[in-house]
Amino acid sequence: MIVKICGITNRDDALAAVECGAAALGFNFYPASPRYIAPEAARLIAESLPKRIWKAGVFVNEPPERVLAIAAEAALDIVQLHGECAAPRGIRVWRGVRVAAEFDPATLDPLGAEAYLLDTPSDSQYGGTGKTFDWRRARGARAKVVVAGGLDETNVRRAIEEAQPWGVDACSRLELAPGLKDHAKMARFLKAALEMK
Repeated sequence: MIVKICGITNRDDALAAVECGAAALGFNFYPASPRYIAPEAARLIAESLPKRIWKAGVFVNEPPERVLAIAAEAALDIVQLHGECAAPRGIRVWRGVRVAAEFDPATLDPLGAEAYLLDTPSDSQYGGTGKTFDWRRARGARAKVVVAGGLDETNVRRAIEEAQPWGVDACSRLELAPGLKDHAKMARFLKAALEMK
């Protein structure tokens, strides 16, 4: 199982997440997000990380050519697409999916993306809401699933038990403020998640 810490905006938070065992870090390139980071700033952080760490870029409603351009500039390994984003070629793709009332895990096509990041639906935000969904609804997927939405050290074990995901992703509940991580909370979350392997 992989653990991703999203909403990284600075080198100290990135290195702390890696030191505690994160396999992937997320950089948000959605301009409306309070966790937005410029591609050149993300690249400086990415270049300071061990090669084994996956760098994922979060994109919302962007054309594939822009996604690829930012991915190259920021030295990304993965693009995580939300909203109306066509998948670009030549890079690993994770697809964000809101677990709304009509969600059916059986419809997640393993050929459509490397993984599907399942998050709590919101009318105003693409992720980062701090709210959970019924993790049991993630079961039965043929594709790799990453569970997100309102995870921290108090509930990640239960989320893993109920969803049986390929990975988990946390952001807002590990923060002192949007884009600024609480290193102690992050360490406890990673410890709890990694103990479930």
